[in-house]
Amino acid sequence: MNAITQSRAPVAVAHATHKFRLLLRREFWEHKGGFLWAPLVAGGISLLLTAMAVIVGEFAARRALADGKLQVDGEVMINGLDLGQLTGKLDAGQMRDLANGIDLSLLMASGWPFIVLAFVVFFYCLGALYDDRKDRSVLFWKSLPLSDRDTVLSKAASALLVAPVLATAAALATMLGFLLLLSVVVLFHGGNPIALLWGPGSPLKLAAQLAASIPVYALWALPTAGWLLLCSAWAKSKPFLWAIMIPVFAGIFVSWFDLMQVFDLESGWFWKNIVARALLSIAPGSWIDVARIGPSASGPEAIHNLLDLRTTYSVLLTPQLWIGAGAGVAMILGAIRLRRWRDEG
Repeated sequence: MNAITQSRAPVAVAHATHKFRLLLRREFWEHKGGFLWAPLVAGGISLLLTAMAVIVGEFAARRALADGKLQVDGEVMINGLDLGQLTGKLDAGQMRDLANGIDLSLLMASGWPFIVLAFVVFFYCLGALYDDRKDRSVLFWKSLPLSDRDTVLSKAASALLVAPVLATAAALATMLGFLLLLSVVVLFHGGNPIALLWGPGSPLKLAAQLAASIPVYALWALPTAGWLLLCSAWAKSKPFLWAIMIPVFAGIFVSWFDLMQVFDLESGWFWKNIVARALLSIAPGSWIDVARIGPSASGPEAIHNLLDLRTTYSVLLTPQLWIGAGAGVAMILGAIRLRRWRDEG
């Protein structure tokens, strides 16, 4: 008996980081449709609509060329539009406008996955802790050697880091597909895609700016993620209504009785810094109104100023970000405490 006992190998204890990584993998596989496929499908729809618009435009151009001629700037082009000849006459200012227009088109094409990201993160956080209690699977997960802290933090990390990383990857793939689609159109019309698209445009710079914005997004979205996780852990039913009604009715109450006058502030301050931060901070780019934007510009140049890394990271110097992040962390800690003693029934 002693020999058998001594021959048994000691059971290895899983490291905390290994457990956390497994929890992240669990969240990804359980919500793969929202985290991965939804942004990719949104990007695919964007490319499909672009391709349809190109086809419709080509047919419209063919109808306009029924007589075999097309006039551009007083010159007659035979058998269609020759982009090589047309863009060869652009001066430096016009080429700069072309480059800005290309970048704006790339951003618009890549924006679809980020729109989906806001909805995915909102409803994921709202159901992250409530759904486990609703289907009683929380009893199974609590029977495992997994702490409530690690479980809730894995859900917060999935919403604030995993989902934005995957959405950014989908946005970059959409941007690349959009460029390839435009390159085919340019080649079809006798142009050089390298000279007309890839050279004047800034796809690599835009990709780096979008990827570098992920940490800012994670910090800025903390209030909404924390509030939704808190509601998910607390609400016995209809967490969506509780999550929406409490901030909105608080804003109505404050506006009705002009309570912000006590602090010499307008009611709009409460709606912007409390209600909007609690419900809308997960929208990518919602921090722009507090960023320190560079020199004023109009048109596509303004988009470049908004996406500039100095503009994006200037949000880290604002009290709005850190106060909101602190509130979000406090609400996540509250969600951990609630999950620890909440009645699963």
